[in-house]
Amino acid sequence: MNVVWDIALQAVEIINLVVGILGMSLSLLLLFAPGVARNLSGVFNRQVDTDRKLGFLDRSFASEGVIYGHPVIVGGCLAAGAAFALVFLFCTFDARQFSAVFFGPGFHQLTGEIVFQVVGWVGRVGCTIGLVAGVGLMVAPERMRAIDRRLNKRYDTGEWIDRLQRPTHSLDSVFFRYPILFGLLGGSISSLLIVLSILNLLR
Repeated sequence: MNVVWDIALQAVEIINLVVGILGMSLSLLLLFAPGVARNLSGVFNRQVDTDRKLGFLDRSFASEGVIYGHPVIVGGCLAAGAAFALVFLFCTFDARQFSAVFFGPGFHQLTGEIVFQVVGWVGRVGCTIGLVAGVGLMVAPERMRAIDRRLNKRYDTGEWIDRLQRPTHSLDSVFFRYPILFGLLGGSISSLLIVLSILNLLR
């Protein structure tokens, strides 16, 4: 597992190095050739019709007939799976051991233990809800159907998406209005990223 963790860290460092080099290139363009940077901005500014490309995700799937058509089978499977997971999470799960396996012995032990303790408690709460829902499906399926219909709400997110899809040129105008300021700021951040990435890669 330590080998996988090292490979992931190396990949992150390489990505940081590439981002730093790109940021430095754009910062130098802002400082010495703002016209070229503006032309590049115009080339890369694109609009994507997400309604057409992601329309297949906006579909309704009727699972109510399967769940409430066989409440004993579905409820039994759900309750059995949740009970098995609860036994594991309460009796066998060790946050310290999982932290050592996933993050390695050199990682800060307290931080890893906190992360897996949070994951464990989220799993316990979710499995408890699943156990209650499974037992409820077996014992009182009509009651569970009524609760399901009461919780089944639709929220219109179209207005929020429309706001995000409106084109705005204010950000570009701010960058090109103060090219020296943003060039120096971007160059400083990019230099820091490049130096840290190289040091970590050579370590």
